[in-house]
Amino acid sequence: MDERALRTLIDEVKRGRLSRRRFVQTMVGFGLTAPLASQMLAAAGVAQAQTPKLVYKPTKRGGGGALKTLWWQGATLLNPHFAVGTKDQDGSRIFYEPLATWDPDGNLSPTLAAEIPSVQNGGVGKDGRSVTWKLKKGVTWHDGKPFTADDCVFTWEYAADPATAAYTIGTYKDLKVDKVDSHTIKVTFAKPTPFWADAFVGVRGMILPKHLFESFKGAKSREAPSNLKPVGTGPYRFVDFKPGDIVRGELNPSYHMPNRPFFDTIEMKGGGDAASAARAVLQTGEFDYAWNLQVEDEILKRLEQAGRGRVDIVQGGNIEHIQLNNTDPWKEVDGERSSIKTKHPFLTDPAVRQALNLLVDRASVQEQIYGRTGIATANFLNQPARFGSKNTRWEYNVDKASQILEAAGWKKGPDGVRAKGGVKLKLVYQSSINSLRQKTQAIVKQAAAKAGIEMELKSVTASVYFSSDVANPDTYTHFYTDIQMYTTTMTQPDPELFMLQFTSWEIASKDNKWQGRNITRWKSEEYDKLYRAAESELDAVKRAALFIKMNDLVIQNAVVIPVVLRPGVSAVSSKLHVERSGWDSDFWNLENWYREG
Repeated sequence: MDERALRTLIDEVKRGRLSRRRFVQTMVGFGLTAPLASQMLAAAGVAQAQTPKLVYKPTKRGGGGALKTLWWQGATLLNPHFAVGTKDQDGSRIFYEPLATWDPDGNLSPTLAAEIPSVQNGGVGKDGRSVTWKLKKGVTWHDGKPFTADDCVFTWEYAADPATAAYTIGTYKDLKVDKVDSHTIKVTFAKPTPFWADAFVGVRGMILPKHLFESFKGAKSREAPSNLKPVGTGPYRFVDFKPGDIVRGELNPSYHMPNRPFFDTIEMKGGGDAASAARAVLQTGEFDYAWNLQVEDEILKRLEQAGRGRVDIVQGGNIEHIQLNNTDPWKEVDGERSSIKTKHPFLTDPAVRQALNLLVDRASVQEQIYGRTGIATANFLNQPARFGSKNTRWEYNVDKASQILEAAGWKKGPDGVRAKGGVKLKLVYQSSINSLRQKTQAIVKQAAAKAGIEMELKSVTASVYFSSDVANPDTYTHFYTDIQMYTTTMTQPDPELFMLQFTSWEIASKDNKWQGRNITRWKSEEYDKLYRAAESELDAVKRAALFIKMNDLVIQNAVVIPVVLRPGVSAVSSKLHVERSGWDSDFWNLENWYREG
């Protein structure tokens, strides 16, 4: 469908001649996702329909006993604005809430907001420069203090302060938040902003209580007792936290939604591995829910036969990928390795990067390891479908990789390892301890050896690798090796935040406590310009084209090597009712979880 035809259809919806539902169905027929179709209408000023959540059957609050969940990467802190790892975001989400969340269809659903802003209700400025949020009244923090607009304004100030070193700073630093009245805020942007639903939404939108954090802004941010003992507005109140091990909560008797929550207590247990987590739900029934099952599909199918639970798969944009370090991880500058002041001895050579891209056998990784839980891809940005580039192709070809290296002057020595100018193609390839990742590493190492590249495999305990501890040198954000592999999660059905991780101003460093999202330390003026253009492009079609160009630039320069697109995979006990979203935290609607029977 061309641009003119698309605009004609949107106009038909605006005039009431075509229903929203029919428009979405038509777009799906052309390969788009329902979330993207809805966003296109929203960008054109068509009011968004409120999507009903999971049908909630309990008629009273509590009485459901204990909810036992298993996150095989245990949470290490409970401040959502320091939570660089999904486990910490999810642990925080038990207690803290945003104004709105993303449902499975990519639509906004109100949590602490009284309604979702739109052009029609006056909440979204027609010029794309402001959004006004009306807050739900009668909400209290777990200590009994009222939740008001002051808490939202404070959260903005807190996250936007560079001295706080919040990982969410990119969301809040270029906007202004004003208190309109006790339960209304206005967010003003410096320029037209098509994706206004970032601040105060989803995993980056959790709101902090001003009265508990006000004394810990800026340089004192890491000293706040509430970093480990949260006081939020969520369905459960804090009971206990042992970093890397367990988070415990109890029913919030003053929760702002009727008859919720169902469970009397919640436990988020950490540790172990993905396979044992799957077994604990699907086979033994010891737990009700297990997160992020990066387990061979063959094993999951076998465990499901026990009949105690099911594997739940939801589509999203999460990508398992290999990152190539642009800086030198072995040279220290001013107390920092992988410093932007250094240059990698051979990974900045385009020939080496191209060769590595050809040495990843994605077909074998999908067929032999992931099955239905991982789809081979050449793109970093895959979802929603409208943003997926059709300009890229992945290829596995050892001979071609060898030819590229040979032509670039990398010659094999007596030991079979290529070298040039006294520099050998020897590198350290790290990832977290996980059987799928170690098997993927082995596949890549074997192919690399054939091409004359020597790889040392390094496996780091997941709780260490994904830790938010800035003093831990083995985290993926420090990136103190040559290449590394993990999954980047896409927590919104819009690529703006997701693609922020390749901008030059987001480079992770000692100065920002390694909270910057650009882990590869790659810098490109062209990419930066494309990103800045997309930030203020209100035309949905043109904006999509900009993100496709960004993806293509990243892939053409082999900044990262995509391996498989990973849908969200969890284990759910047979009697537990949950609704999962591929665009938000697994706990996005925890208040609606319940058990039957």
